[in-house]
Amino acid sequence: MSTTTTTASSADNADGSASRSIAAVERAMDVLLLFGRVGRPDLGVTEIAAELGLTKAAVHRILTALRNRDLVTVDPTTRRYALGHAAVALGRAYLARTDLRAIAAPELRRLSEETGETATLSIRRGDMRLYVDQVVPEQELRLEVQLGTPYPLHAGASSKAFLAFLGEDEIEVYLAKHALNALTEKTIVEDGALRLELAAIQRRGYATSMGERQVGAASVAAPVFDHDGHVIAVLSAAGPLSRFKPRMAECADRLLAAAARVSGHLGYHAG
Repeated sequence: MSTTTTTASSADNADGSASRSIAAVERAMDVLLLFGRVGRPDLGVTEIAAELGLTKAAVHRILTALRNRDLVTVDPTTRRYALGHAAVALGRAYLARTDLRAIAAPELRRLSEETGETATLSIRRGDMRLYVDQVVPEQELRLEVQLGTPYPLHAGASSKAFLAFLGEDEIEVYLAKHALNALTEKTIVEDGALRLELAAIQRRGYATSMGERQVGAASVAAPVFDHDGHVIAVLSAAGPLSRFKPRMAECADRLLAAAARVSGHLGYHAG
């Protein structure tokens, strides 16, 4: 009888130890993930404890374990903690295997379904922009784009969304190097007018076009940002001008939500 009792007690102790170990790992992961979520470069013990509902003693133990694996580092003067090089290496490994088209594909399908229009993904190649994916709605009258064809950055919603969210220096270099050639009679070809348009795009977070790149087409486009806040791609919703124009604001709201989700997958956190 005593042997059976001892065996059962040992099993209970093992289960309890395993549960405590799992809980400790989960708390450590919560602390590590907090650094990526708050949008600040470093955190103090008190901040971490308050955010996660832990005691300061528990936070100290977790940070010590994370420091031993170079997942966090501490400033000896301020005693504030930041992500260490091992955590950065994990992030880089994730980004190296990130397939932008695969990440954006579900959002393109959702955007097309929600708007009833064509949803596209564009990337930048030097001073040009090109479509790399699209989802086309099941409508007789619809817009389809040509994948892989390069377009200038001043004409059309997707192009202007790229140009507007480049750094100011990059915008100036582009405008100095390139003539604002017209693709249609609606293309903005005056430097001053384009600058005003770019400023408006920056304020509202998305670009619009009504026949600027393709006659009879209208679109809205929003930037996708990477973990460093750089514009890495552009999503758009586009359709025939007569049908799309009255619904532009509605489509823009859905577009911004889709672009934000893709940016989030790439590690971007809006300030």
